[in-house]
Amino acid sequence: MAPEETEAVEAVGTFEAAEPGETAEALAAGTYSIVADVNVRSGPGTSYRKVGRLSAGSRVTIACQKPGETVTGPTGTSKIWDRIGSGRYVSDTYVRTGSSGYVAPRC
Repeated sequence: MAPEETEAVEAVGTFEAAEPGETAEALAAGTYSIVADVNVRSGPGTSYRKVGRLSAGSRVTIACQKPGETVTGPTGTSKIWDRIGSGRYVSDTYVRTGSSGYVAPRC
């Protein structure tokens, strides 16, 4: 691409300005809606310990994503799990990301 040319880029998700001290990981993270009540797990699978629960309509920030147990949920079937905090994962099938693939960096 020549220096004077530009390329359009479409953002995926909702991005907010970083607070002082936030990491690059936090800057890249997107905020998304939970589509149905879902258990929060300590790792990327239903065999991991339940560490919380989110209600439909809740908003989460996806710090990163990783492959794990395949789950069928409200938005389809996927092996992608979203890390929403330290030791806190939800199946991507419960998060309205607008994509069936990765929308955040891999963990």
